[in-house]
Order: sequence, then C-alpha cells, then structure tokens
Amino acid sequence: MTTATARLLPRARRFLRHRTRVLLLLAGWSLLESAHTFLGGYGLAKALDQGFLAGHTGVGLVWLGVTALAVVVGGLAGRGVFRGLADLVEPLRDGLVRQVVARSLTHAVEQPARAADSAVVSRLTNQTEIARDSFAGLVLVARSFVFTAAGAVLGLLSLAPELLLIVVPPLAAGLLLFLATLRPMAARQRAFLQADEDLATQFGAVAEGLRDVVACGAQQRIADRAYGVIEDEARAARQLARWAAVRCLALGLAGQLPVLLLLVTAPWLLRQGLTPGAVLGALAYLTQSLLPALHTLMNALGSAGTRLLVVLDRLTTDAATEPLTAPSPAPAQEPAPRAPAPSDDPRVELRAVTFAYGPAAQPVLHDLDLTVEPGEHLVVVGPSGIGKSTLTALVAGLLAPGHGEIRVAGRPVRAPSGTDPSLLRVLIPQQAYVFSGTLRDNLLYLCPDGACTAALEAAVDAVGLDALVRRLGGFDVPLDPGALSQGERQLIALGRAYLSPAPLVLLDEATCHLDPAAEMRAEHAFAARPGTLIVVAHRITSARRADRILVLDGNRATCGAHDELLERSPLYRDLAGSWQPDAPDGAENLTAKSRSLG
Repeated sequence: MTTATARLLPRARRFLRHRTRVLLLLAGWSLLESAHTFLGGYGLAKALDQGFLAGHTGVGLVWLGVTALAVVVGGLAGRGVFRGLADLVEPLRDGLVRQVVARSLTHAVEQPARAADSAVVSRLTNQTEIARDSFAGLVLVARSFVFTAAGAVLGLLSLAPELLLIVVPPLAAGLLLFLATLRPMAARQRAFLQADEDLATQFGAVAEGLRDVVACGAQQRIADRAYGVIEDEARAARQLARWAAVRCLALGLAGQLPVLLLLVTAPWLLRQGLTPGAVLGALAYLTQSLLPALHTLMNALGSAGTRLLVVLDRLTTDAATEPLTAPSPAPAQEPAPRAPAPSDDPRVELRAVTFAYGPAAQPVLHDLDLTVEPGEHLVVVGPSGIGKSTLTALVAGLLAPGHGEIRVAGRPVRAPSGTDPSLLRVLIPQQAYVFSGTLRDNLLYLCPDGACTAALEAAVDAVGLDALVRRLGGFDVPLDPGALSQGERQLIALGRAYLSPAPLVLLDEATCHLDPAAEMRAEHAFAARPGTLIVVAHRITSARRADRILVLDGNRATCGAHDELLERSPLYRDLAGSWQPDAPDGAENLTAKSRSLG
C-alpha cells in the first residue's frame, strides 16, 4: 500500500488544488456547523453551575436556549456542507468514468484481435461508484471529526484541563489499535476486488463461448473452474470480514473506555474542585460529540478509506485497464482413438425417445420414433419451441434422452464428455461461430487431415461463399468476427460443414440469415453432397427441397412428402397455407405466416 499511496498522493494534491474555492467554502460551513459542538458541553455545564444548581433558573434556561440555538444553526450549516460536498465528489466520479472509457476504447483500437475486456464492466459501474461513495464519505466524516474534535477539545480545556488527561489517552490507544488494521484491511480489499474482476472475466468468457463449451463436452470442466473463481471471491470476502471484526473491537475499546474512566474518576474529580456541571459537560462532549465523530471516522477509514485507495489505484494505473489474462486451460486430455469413418451414409434411428429439460418439466419430445435412411434429406418443421433444435442436439450427442435410444450408423449416441469422432457428425446451429484467425483456419476447423486449395475453392463455390472470399482478399487474410454480418458468419459455418468428412450433417436453421436465393444455393449444395442431411427449416421452400418432412406438433410427429402432408397434417397446411405454388423455386411470395416455420 505504500507504493499505491505514493503514486496516488500527487494526483490527489492536484485534484484538491484545482478545487481550493470549494474546499474553503466547505471549511467555512463546517466551522459554523461545529459551533453547537462547543456549546453542547459548555452551555450544559454553565446551565447547571451558574443556573439550576445556583438557584438561578432563568440563567439556566438561557444557557439551554443558547445551546439549542447552536444546534439549529449547525443543522442549517449542514445544508451548505452537502452542497459543497457534491461540488467536490461528482467531478471525481466523472473523471474516473472518462478515464476508464477512454483507456478501454484505446485498448480496443490498438488490439482489435483480442477479446473484449469483461472486467471493464466492474470498473465502469461497481468500482467507480465505490470510489465516488467512499470519497464522499471520507470527506464528510473527516471534516466533521476535525471540527468536532476542535470544538470538544476547546470545550474540555475551558471546563478543566485535567479532563484531557482522562479522555485523550484511551482515545489515542483505541485509534492506534485501529490504525494497525488498515494495512491488512487494504490488502484484503484489494484481493476482494481482484476476485470480483476475475469473476466478471470468467463469466463473460463462459457466456460468450457457451455453445462451444457444450459442443466440446466441457461443461464440467468449465463449471469446476467457475466454482473455483466463486470460492476465491467468497474466501476473500470472509477474510475481509475477519479484519472488519478486529476493527469493530478497536472501535468498542475506543468508544467505551473513555466514558468508563470518566465515570470511575468522577468522585476524585469532584474532590479536586471540579463542579458537577463540568463533569456532566465533559460527559456530554464524549457521548454526544467526540466519540460519535471518532466512531464515524474510524468506520470510514476502515471501510471507505481502504476501498477508495485500492479502487483508485486500480482505476488510475495502466495495469488496471489491461484485460485480465484468462485462466490457463486445463491440460488437454489424450484424444480418443479415431475410428474409421463409416463406408456408407449413416442411418439415424430414434426409438421411443423422450426428453425434458428437468425432472419436473414437461417433455419436449415424447416417445418419438424416427428413422432417417442413409443418404436421405430430412427437413424438420414445426412451431417455435416445439423441440426442433432439441432433436438435432440429441442426434448430435449434445443432449442425452431421458428415455429411449438414438443410434447413428448402428452405434448408440450418448451425451459424451467430449466429441465422439467415431460417429463423424457435424451440427451447425442458428448462431454461427467464427473465431479469430484466417478464413482458411475457419473453413478447415472440422478437417483433421486438412484440405487442398482446390477443395476449398470447390466448397466456397458450392455454398456461395465466393463473393465473401473476394471481398476479404483470399483465404489467408485474418478475420475480424465482429466485422462480419450474421449471414456472412453462416456462410463460413456452412463452408466448414461442407468441407468436413462428416457423413451426417445437421443444420439447425443454419441459413436463417441468408436471403432465399443464397439459402437455396447452400441447401442444393448440401443435398448434392454425399451423406445424410437433417435440416431444421424456417422457410417452406426448404421443405419442398427435402426427400421427407418431419412435422413436430406437441406430442405428435408426422412424417411424409410435401403433397402427402398437405392432406394429412392440418399444422403443415397452416404453415404452408400462403405459399404460391406457381412461383419459381426460390422466389416464392410468402406472407409472414408462411415465411417462418418456427
């Protein structure tokens, strides 16, 4: 903390020097506010000694009236204190916010390829508010203690100097004990803020890559890492609370011992010639002014002071604006041996499959029986939320059925701890994933043995990616995923799936951001590609291009060709009701109702 203090002090002096007028006004209002501190004990002593105890009731009432008037004046002065406090505190918060935003934007411009800094959210919201509130609290209680202590000490001196010998030593001892806790408290506060930023970074990364976590079967590993970060923050909070308890002990000693000593020595003080009014006035100074101000100051230094020092150190140094380094990934497990790819297109079989997202939830799929023949092109349609994406996730092995069995190429499919390479299936979801790297890296991601440039060009031409390749400048130009549209991302993901050796391709609304012509080109490419194809469709034209169509409708599932389903399935007729059969393929005039099949 010595280094942090030395670094922050020059900035603090510059900040305060530029606001000298505000500080002078604040001091003036504080001086006026402290008038009732002096009169609180002095007036009470005079009211007793010169008034009520001397038999002069009127004099006693006058002194009490003066004391009450000082309280009113002090309350009015408090209004000016808070106005001056706002003029001092708000510029600090505004400056910190500007600094955090400016440095974060500079980082984003200078290093665009790096991931966004999730911890900046904690700095911009939580930590700047901590700095603002802590600084306001410190200014408020510091000036209150200074002027209150000055008024109380002046009052004790005016009553009897020996009172200071009884009151000051225990107060000083308690304050020194309290100051001894500041350094470890600051260290624990720093550790807590670091844990808070680590938590924000970890969960930001998990939220951004949630589909990849599920696709790689890394849920347990990521959950363990997240629980570890949560436990680190909880441990830091517990350690901070322990030192806060030590601070409370110091507060209790400093607050109770002076009063106890004054009461114990009261008979001796009276024998030394002090008046009852002076003893009662000293007690009033302690209980009504000095001790409350000291308690407030110690609380502020112990909590707001350490928080402010740590937060300002993090917000005003270059290290604070650098993104936290992501936790190192766990050592990669030894990959499972790759089985040879099936020689024929795989058959997909679902036998009495039931799946629900939770023990008490209604099943999304119930006793579903389905067979997709080798090399068949199946399209799945149905209302939103009916279970289309769930079906593809089950076939891909990302989810495990509650009941029933799923087989691909004669082998059972289970939710694995990692991707099972023996089944060689690929799922492209609606939200296409493109990572930083070259276009070639993205396209060959699912090709363990690589592919030649000719194969790349053939895939690009097949799915309609050629225009994007020309715009980007070739296969080996680094990509900025954030600069790509949703449709461009989907085209890259489609090219990746087309190039893969997987004989089973699952497209879960993987063309929803493409226009009808681009969608038709991509689906024709996959229909002509060897292998079995399952497509979750959002346009009726996709259904027309399929060998068979599966209509999911609640707990019912109907399968057949387009013309057959128009006769058998009321739901399919409703979905396809506005399609114009005479329009050319890919140029249908669809209403909003028929444009989306879920």
